[in-house]
Amino acid sequence: MKAIILSGGLGTRLKPFTEVIPKPLLPIGEKAVLEIQIDHLRDHGFTDIYLATNYKSAYIENFFGDGSQYGVNLHISKEEKPLGTVGPVKLLEPKIGDEPFLVMNGDILTLLNYSDMYEFANGKDSLLTIGTKEIITPFQFGNIYIDGDYVTGIEEKPNIRTTILAGIYVFKPALLDIVPQDERYNMDTLILDMLAKGMPITHYPIKEYWLDIGRPDDYEKAQQIYKEGFNE
Repeated sequence: MKAIILSGGLGTRLKPFTEVIPKPLLPIGEKAVLEIQIDHLRDHGFTDIYLATNYKSAYIENFFGDGSQYGVNLHISKEEKPLGTVGPVKLLEPKIGDEPFLVMNGDILTLLNYSDMYEFANGKDSLLTIGTKEIITPFQFGNIYIDGDYVTGIEEKPNIRTTILAGIYVFKPALLDIVPQDERYNMDTLILDMLAKGMPITHYPIKEYWLDIGRPDDYEKAQQIYKEGFNE
């Protein structure tokens, strides 16, 4: 099985850390973020992993080499210009083959069972399966229900439930036919284009632990989780 990790982001939200080190190489405990992701993908049967790079690409290439020390075949792809979140996948089209493949952002920490998601996507008739995550955010005020001049109810500090795009996807190769060549093209644009064409999109709810470490407070949270014994 093949996977692509999008590793070319500038890491703007994590400055000043990313002024020296590319975001995917930031350490979480004793390992870089990308090392954790590669190990977890390998443990779920992914043997060929492509790192789609741009910013500080040479750092990543020198760090990983061919990936043999991680028990996978590692390939480095470099954008000549920023291509968004789907454009880098299009660059790899000649190397992907005819089997579904997983795509994920390079700033996610998760215990997702990747092989379960892959098999789920394989069994669907859609060309794209997106990983989703329900985020529960406490609301700081009570919610009052009214009818005209009268109060009909109260809900004290209700939780706000939002289903988000979790940055993990399974593509079927035919999907790349609708992605423009050598143009900046993002995942939200792809989803909107598919919906406009009436193309089905499936979603896979992620029940396992998931964290986007793109902001300083979440990066600090990730460090604490590993200190407490995050179990891969």
